[in-house]
Amino acid sequence: MRHLYRCPLRWSDMDAYGHVNNVVFLRYLEEARIDFLFRPEKDFQQGSVVVRHEIDYKRQLVHRHHPVDIELWITEIRAASFTVAFEVKDDDLVYVRASTVVVPYDFEAGRPRRITAEEREFLRSYRDEADEEAAAA
Repeated sequence: MRHLYRCPLRWSDMDAYGHVNNVVFLRYLEEARIDFLFRPEKDFQQGSVVVRHEIDYKRQLVHRHHPVDIELWITEIRAASFTVAFEVKDDDLVYVRASTVVVPYDFEAGRPRRITAEEREFLRSYRDEADEEAAAA
């Protein structure tokens, strides 16, 4: 299963050429990730930190007045981290493919923490079947 976030574009997202600036895509990924993780019923409310981003820019996204879709899913779950994959797209037209490694974090203790059983179950429900098959091969 994939999570869908409809990301609004803003005039300030544009660069001098009228395209969405490459740096802005990091904010788009952050907005999608927050929409996915920070729900009242999930323990991720305690906090998390990003430890790695990888972004592949596929084509330019020109500013317009309707949102762009961001699909995200989980590709890897470890003891104290997980990897989120993203596609920023319109239907079958992909602008960006990206991945982010996230670590749950206990801000009161000032250190990373392990993923809870409830969080693991939640994350597993967003594993992409194609990723599961590729890992098994």
